[in-house]
Amino acid sequence: MTNEVRKHIKEVAIPIRDILKDMLKYAPSKLFGLLGNAIIIPIYTNLLSPSQYGAYAIALAVLSFLCILFSDWVGLSGLRFFRQNQLTDKIPNYLSTLFVILGSNLFVMYILAFLFRNKFYSYFSIQPKIFLFILVLIIPVALRALLFQVLRAQIKPGAFTISTITNQILTIVISVFILKFFNLGAVSILIGMAISISIIDIVLIFQSDILKYIKFNMPNLDMIKSIFWYGVPLAIASISLWMINQSNKFITSHHYGLKEAGLVGVAYNMTFPILMTLFAIITIAAFPRVINLYEDKINVKGVISRLTAYYVLVSIPLVLVICAYAPDLITLFANSKYQNAYILLPYFAFSAFFLSFTDYTTMQYHLANKTYVLTILKVVSGIIGLVLNIILIQKLGLLGVGVATLIANILYFLLTVCIVIPGLEWEIPYKRIFHNLLCLIPPVILWYFMKDSFLYVGAQIMILLLFYYWLFYLTNNRRKNFLD
Repeated sequence: MTNEVRKHIKEVAIPIRDILKDMLKYAPSKLFGLLGNAIIIPIYTNLLSPSQYGAYAIALAVLSFLCILFSDWVGLSGLRFFRQNQLTDKIPNYLSTLFVILGSNLFVMYILAFLFRNKFYSYFSIQPKIFLFILVLIIPVALRALLFQVLRAQIKPGAFTISTITNQILTIVISVFILKFFNLGAVSILIGMAISISIIDIVLIFQSDILKYIKFNMPNLDMIKSIFWYGVPLAIASISLWMINQSNKFITSHHYGLKEAGLVGVAYNMTFPILMTLFAIITIAAFPRVINLYEDKINVKGVISRLTAYYVLVSIPLVLVICAYAPDLITLFANSKYQNAYILLPYFAFSAFFLSFTDYTTMQYHLANKTYVLTILKVVSGIIGLVLNIILIQKLGLLGVGVATLIANILYFLLTVCIVIPGLEWEIPYKRIFHNLLCLIPPVILWYFMKDSFLYVGAQIMILLLFYYWLFYLTNNRRKNFLD
């Protein structure tokens, strides 16, 4: 065995196998999450009018906005520096510092929410009672986000899977119960989320054994600086992506009313949460191990490159299926009142594809602790996306929502490919991607002849996907290489 082969096994083959094993453990939670997201669309669209669904979509967008600013980046910092502090036996002090930062952030948020509540009502076109429920909901949501990241850092995919599936079931059951018997509209779902997530928070506390580690000492100032230096740019960057993918609901509501915002919400929920939940099976397993490899001074470029090949293999056929069957999928999953939302599905599906792809091309900034570069790229894309949303939605209506979202996400992806950190740049797996794309040609030809046949839409989709993956398997003569 040559030194080159040994190096490949150490840096790529073994890490990839470990990641694939973790993916199998994380997969049930993500697949169940995908199924849950798909199930709630017909349930909610049948129980809510388009205007009520629009209020629900806007409420979730506001919740996302507040979480990005005040809590999500704390959880991501918890994942990024967990291994580093574990190696130096500083986990108790580290976790205590994280909780102090999270608590302080929420305290500031409530002060600001109280002082500027009237501007929130008018700017976000949101009712006071819905805003109040959002402020209550953010506490369990913020705690869950941090605890989930701690579980990921501890590499406990089994516990993560159980909690995620339980959370999904509880949210659907409780929300539907409240919707059916109390007739509270969009508020019913927020209450259901608050109850279910609070239960899951208690479960996560025990799963992560976090009480065993927490010792409320004085926060370490150096830790606080490193967490803020890493996390705050992420928050600014995430707000920029929020401007691209979620500000469209508010702009649509402003120009066309809550009913049209409801159509945007349905199209968004049929693409982004479902596709990105599925696509995240790879990254949720890979990122903690990539961090560990990097901290252990191992070259990670080969691993990241191989992972992108897997991503293209999984994602491209699904996105193309959504584009080909957009009207049928809306008919299948949503109430007939939402049929016009099909216009947005192709644009949102490809937007989700490019946005998920950046999970790999942006790993370089996280590993090098240069998230300010990522922030700049997202801010540029976000500003352009917001301008496009404002202009195109007013001129083109729903079509403008789709075009603006897709252009901005493609721009963001291209920027992350072009602006690189030396030594961590993405190695494009040309041969593997070309192989994946080549395998798409026969299924496309089959679709052309099958699309108007007597076969049920669901059967057509299954045949096309199975045919594609069978072709890939059949033509992958060097299968051992693919798995290494």
